[in-house]
Amino acid sequence: MRFHDYLSRASRLLVLCAAVVISFPACALQQAATKPNTPATPSQQTAPLPTAKPAEPPATTPAPAAPQAKHVRPIDAAAPLPTRYDFLRGAYGPYRANNDLLYYHLDIRVDPDKQFVSGKNTIRFKMLKDGTRIQLDLRDTLNIDKILLGTTVLKYERDTGAVFVDFPETLHAGHVYSIDFYYSGHPEETGRFGGMTFKKDPSGHVWINTACEETGASMWWPDKDQWRDEVESMDISVAVPNGLMDVSNGKFVAKTDLGDGYTRWDWHVSYGINNYDVSLNIGDYVHFGEELPEPSGSKLAMDYYVLPEDLDKAKIQFAQAKGMIEAYQHYFGEYPFIKDGYKLVEAPYSGMEHQSAVTYGNLFKNGYLGRDWTGVGINTRFDFIIIHESGHEWFGNSITAQDSSDMWIHEGWTTYLETLYVEYRWGHDDALKYTGGLKPKVTNMRPIIAERGVNAEPTQDMYFKGALMINTLRSVVNDDAKWWALLHEFYQHFKYQNIMTEDVVAWFNLHTGMNLTPIFDQYLRHAAIPRLELLFGENAGTVMYKWNVDEDNFAMPVRVGTPDHWQIIHPTTKWQTMQTPLSKDEFQVATDLYYIDVNKQ
Repeated sequence: MRFHDYLSRASRLLVLCAAVVISFPACALQQAATKPNTPATPSQQTAPLPTAKPAEPPATTPAPAAPQAKHVRPIDAAAPLPTRYDFLRGAYGPYRANNDLLYYHLDIRVDPDKQFVSGKNTIRFKMLKDGTRIQLDLRDTLNIDKILLGTTVLKYERDTGAVFVDFPETLHAGHVYSIDFYYSGHPEETGRFGGMTFKKDPSGHVWINTACEETGASMWWPDKDQWRDEVESMDISVAVPNGLMDVSNGKFVAKTDLGDGYTRWDWHVSYGINNYDVSLNIGDYVHFGEELPEPSGSKLAMDYYVLPEDLDKAKIQFAQAKGMIEAYQHYFGEYPFIKDGYKLVEAPYSGMEHQSAVTYGNLFKNGYLGRDWTGVGINTRFDFIIIHESGHEWFGNSITAQDSSDMWIHEGWTTYLETLYVEYRWGHDDALKYTGGLKPKVTNMRPIIAERGVNAEPTQDMYFKGALMINTLRSVVNDDAKWWALLHEFYQHFKYQNIMTEDVVAWFNLHTGMNLTPIFDQYLRHAAIPRLELLFGENAGTVMYKWNVDEDNFAMPVRVGTPDHWQIIHPTTKWQTMQTPLSKDEFQVATDLYYIDVNKQ
């Protein structure tokens, strides 16, 4: 999940919608697809599903429901105009590219009363080229107290959110260096989930949380605020007033009373981590947990942190987590962050995919905030936030896009994982129904892939259209045994890597033996989806067909006929003719298996 601030950039749109309604839940929200031919037996570890009370017959015949208007956000209608901040944050310029991140130690103190953060980030990096300058990031609403190389005070220049750090002598390629970046200030509350918020829980206790995927991690701590380069490991140390707890990413290391009214909580991250995944959750938490045996023979620690008044509800609702892990491991392999464990942490917003510390605010209800997210009667069988945001551990956290423009690699795939979960639990037919429920959420107003190198956020279609495209690819492959093997091998090949769309396309081309590039490009780089043109003659017996698309070389097989007797045709962008005994009204296209439009004439 991630869950983004979709309004923060609306003032910079090139084109404004006349009426705008924001309908999408977080990333951290996302969803769509299917599973093996033989449905697996539902896990015994999942929470029991509630039994719906039968509806009483209405006293009078209700009026027909008015059709719902499609919800359109400003960003779906037009791309925002990048600012200087976006260019400096989004570009992987020479002072980013000349070094490789190795390690962070974020060591800070949080003062809830003053809503103030102070401390340092130790940044270790290896130079890839000789140079005397590197680029880091810290929002200009925060103070830089000093930056040290050993005991040497370094000079720097600030430009919006960018911090250009200068060294008195050349740093040499291949050598490792470490600097201490001291900072302090009042983090700005911004973005859909506030970036960093200082709140009170329902009982009046301090409750501080971070969620900064779209706004950027540098709004509350200094780092290299982009996606291409990740540290190999990280330590997080957070000092908070006695009586409060901090829950962050990674494995719990120690709790230390500092003797001045503050306690430091230490966490160690053993894997590479996205900067926006780094998370603080400070509050009056209580903890419970369990273990899940892994195929390798090890055990996955599963820890849960919630407010005391929600403990009983959490013990019931979080029972779904084991079944979720088992389902995703079935398709992709072992949970990717075993050394750090898996956590669900209660937060005052819907949820976010913070690595190994997934935040949760779904009201301890199935569906999304208690409602049927896809509108087809399946979403209320499971907790949307647990299933979706945890899916990002595989896609988004383990496999990460190099640039925000390719965020469909996070969101489209994780939305598809929702449908895989449905198929694993309830079978192929329900998965197709769930997938079909995603279609009304797609706007098809702009391409999914946004402009690169300018901190551009893609349209919401990256979630639903991305998942529908992946489901379409399954039908193009048309061999489920091969498809499940492809999914597993794809994930295992790119695990712990930062990739781009071109990497995804090249891999699937190679391993399917097909040229899928025009299909990927049509769905990702153009607004319109493929339209199958069908032209029936005056006499029964023949139909002409072709694809109406933007890609000249587009060719995609599709099933036509009737559900009890599908046949596969191979349309291109040129007219072809086939014989059929079916009339225009009888002739069907398997639109539940392919995300396409059909035009019959």
